[in-house]
Amino acid sequence: MARSFARVVVAGNLTRDPELRQTPNGTPVCQFGVAVNRSYKDASGQWAERTSFFDVVVWGQQGEVCHRYLSKGRAVTVDGRLEQRTYEAQDGSKRSRVEIIADNVVFQGPPGEAREPEFSGGRLNAAEALPPDDFRDVDFGGDDIPF
Repeated sequence: MARSFARVVVAGNLTRDPELRQTPNGTPVCQFGVAVNRSYKDASGQWAERTSFFDVVVWGQQGEVCHRYLSKGRAVTVDGRLEQRTYEAQDGSKRSRVEIIADNVVFQGPPGEAREPEFSGGRLNAAEALPPDDFRDVDFGGDDIPF
């Protein structure tokens, strides 16, 4: 039997500020919505626009960074997998929804005034990822490095 997959890449704008929660075991999980616009010619030849809305879930450290630096209206590209989740509504009816579980979130466009991104493609900048006692002030002797 062939292996199945449901992969997606969407580029759009956040529809709301990201919400950050934690699972009972302390794992951070961030959720936000992304709107994607598409222009096309309708049957009469006139240009029309359609907007699709997607729910995005970002786990772990990447989710914390998304919560910290993203806000409503910010352009992002999300790469991830589709996952269907079923749940019971307050009225007792069964419901389901398809979400994008992000593997990578890339910040696009100019950042907000107070939110300068230091995160892209699922990784922190090297300077932020290094511990305080890193090797930045070590003298390696200039030409002694073999590469």
